[in-house]
Amino acid sequence: METERMQGEGELNHLERPSPLNEREKVLIQDSWAKVYENCEDAGVAILLRLFVNFPSSKQYFSDFKHVEEPEELERSVQFRKHARRVMNGINTLVESLDNSDKVASVLKLVGKAHALRHKVEPVYFKFLSGVILEVLGEAFPEVVTADVAAAWTKLLATLCCSINAVYEELGWTSLSTSTG
Repeated sequence: METERMQGEGELNHLERPSPLNEREKVLIQDSWAKVYENCEDAGVAILLRLFVNFPSSKQYFSDFKHVEEPEELERSVQFRKHARRVMNGINTLVESLDNSDKVASVLKLVGKAHALRHKVEPVYFKFLSGVILEVLGEAFPEVVTADVAAAWTKLLATLCCSINAVYEELGWTSLSTSTG
């Protein structure tokens, strides 16, 4: 588990903030998302399940289902499905607000603060989640997620990670592994 966390950490700190999305990229994201969001809950469940399978340590942050081992059992969990929907609704808000950078910034600030202060989630997990989102969308919607669409999503998710990282830094976040708390 420790290697998993350390692996991504250095990369996250050196992520360069990508250039802002251009109009074409925004349209590609919004059009592709409309198709994904039709199956909001299923897509959200697939994304969270993949996160837990690829990065098992991410389950530690979910008291309601951190001890559930079987993916089938997770899928049936009301709390799990509720969180999957919450993740999808959060992404939906961002996608709908791509033309409003203030709204995007305030949403990311709220998400960052909640995950840093209330949930104590290491920021590297946003990078893990971003990779999982791209992976699952590409597999589940291959006809929608073309190379151009994937590139636009990659840029958006990198922006998201940078913004959330900045919120953590503003809050004076230090890795839990180095703090005595």
